[in-house]
Amino acid sequence: MPRKSKNASHHISTLNESPLHRALKKRYSRAYDRHEVLVDGFVVDIVRGERLIEIQTGNFSAIRRKLTALAAEHEIRLVYPIARETWIVREDAGGGRLGRRRSPKRGSLDQLFEELVSVPRLLAHPNFSLEVLFVQAEEIRRPDPRARRRKGWAVVERRLIEIVGRQVFESPADLVARLPAELPEPFTTADLAEAAGAPRWLARKMAYCLREMGAAEPVGKRGNALLYRLSASSGRPAAPAGGRKA
Repeated sequence: MPRKSKNASHHISTLNESPLHRALKKRYSRAYDRHEVLVDGFVVDIVRGERLIEIQTGNFSAIRRKLTALAAEHEIRLVYPIARETWIVREDAGGGRLGRRRSPKRGSLDQLFEELVSVPRLLAHPNFSLEVLFVQAEEIRRPDPRARRRKGWAVVERRLIEIVGRQVFESPADLVARLPAELPEPFTTADLAEAAGAPRWLARKMAYCLREMGAAEPVGKRGNALLYRLSASSGRPAAPAGGRKA
């Protein structure tokens, strides 16, 4: 059972919060939550009873040590936003609005694997869970001659418009349940990329995460490509006899 922190009453300043992080914390919070609490040497966004809640709008690698340490002794939930819809807002150097348009890019659960590669085994830990918030957001851009990637426009902050959905993952089986039903057994990363409609580089990360969390295991090769099979603990029913073979 998670152990209650002995020092969970120490509150920390929130001056360095980004607008997106601050807005998510406000929307996610409940009446009796405690905020910015020091637990075992780490500042935690929200403490709700025995559960610690950490909201991360950036890379999981930045908080890998924190999550691993806290999960060893406490129940912890990581909350991560994925933008289903993004509006790009251009402002002048003084913050005056120049224009607003909707980005053609739409976030999906596939991009979750881009972050899970930093902490692939945590989802198998009994104290850890992950909640994805699907959001609408604004991306604020201002002129910056150093920003060559966006033709002189730099992203200065992101703002929350609305939370439009959520998905909780409490075990590797919850993640496996989101894999395409047409994924063959066994499969290569090329099969995974085709079934998921994802680029090959992302399929490699997906396979790595599934393997590290114990949801898939290598079972051989097809040519030079590794073959994987979902493990019995993944929760996915075994492929029927006579299915696709290596």
